[in-house]
Amino acid sequence: MLYKPRCYITTLSDERGRRTAASLVDCGTRVYPVGRLDYDSEGLLLFTNDGALADRLMRPRCEISKVYEVTARGPLDGAAERLRRPLVLDGYRIRPPEVEQTAPGRFLITIHEGRNRQIRRMCAAAGLEVLRLRRIAEGPLQLGTLAPGAWRPLTEAELAALRQETEGGDPV
Repeated sequence: MLYKPRCYITTLSDERGRRTAASLVDCGTRVYPVGRLDYDSEGLLLFTNDGALADRLMRPRCEISKVYEVTARGPLDGAAERLRRPLVLDGYRIRPPEVEQTAPGRFLITIHEGRNRQIRRMCAAAGLEVLRLRRIAEGPLQLGTLAPGAWRPLTEAELAALRQETEGGDPV
């Protein structure tokens, strides 16, 4: 589990010389990111060498929840309700997210899919500009107090919880 800082890309290498999240994870074995966080986003990002688990975690049918803290500006009256509206992204109608407004301009948004820049695009459709986007949970995993740029191995209990949560998805 890595706390991906802003201004890092989620690839193993970059032909343009940008900093990669993979460069922060030196665990003695080759691992690769599970899913993505865009360049301007931060937070929980998993790395693994278990291809079968990675595949299950990324399959929409497994419906792994992802929780984001979002700070945004724009018309805030009714913003949470606008964020919950059905939306079509890339020709696909996404499932309505769970949205909780925690303070003016601050939201907890839970999604079960992972379309390209989904949260940012949802906010734009609701008339909001994202100022900060941080993933704080994925499935049973919580970012907790991990510092930006720091990583830690998952515990056996966390791995077991991830495997259990993905059992109901598509076969690998």
